[in-house]
Amino acid sequence: MSVTAAIAANEQAIGEAAGNARVTFRTQGALEGPTLVKLVSREHTIEVDEPGVLAGGDAHANPVEYALASLASCQAITYRFWAAKLGIQLDGLEIAAEGDLDLHGFFGLDSTVRPGFTGIRLEVTPLGPESPERYQQLADAVDAHCPVLDLFTNATPVERRLAVPAA
Repeated sequence: MSVTAAIAANEQAIGEAAGNARVTFRTQGALEGPTLVKLVSREHTIEVDEPGVLAGGDAHANPVEYALASLASCQAITYRFWAAKLGIQLDGLEIAAEGDLDLHGFFGLDSTVRPGFTGIRLEVTPLGPESPERYQQLADAVDAHCPVLDLFTNATPVERRLAVPAA
């Protein structure tokens, strides 16, 4: 299905019943090594590991690298969708994301340092014939509608349940 067809089909389904707009995504898995985690989302396996300096086997990207990859890929996809919605020609897109993390927070060495990113930078290069003003209009629409950017920039309630096996 094309992006334009997907937009039209989803907007029609949501217009017919607002409840069609609410979806739930899931992932589940287990720790399978010192830092190796295997997860499944839909039919897709996701493997996560840490570099050797953090006791991992460096077999896969680590969680914060996946967070950056999630942000970069969601931005790219949102650029594609919003270019179609706004009638902006987008022949391609180059994107890079980098984030700063202070391990004082992760290791609990300084309670004033948060364990997550202290800053993230995105560099986006839209490719195509449009004017810089049109690509700025597109960038503004993407920033207003990118789900993963929203996760990074707004507090999201997280409910954790601890299921402790019976002794």
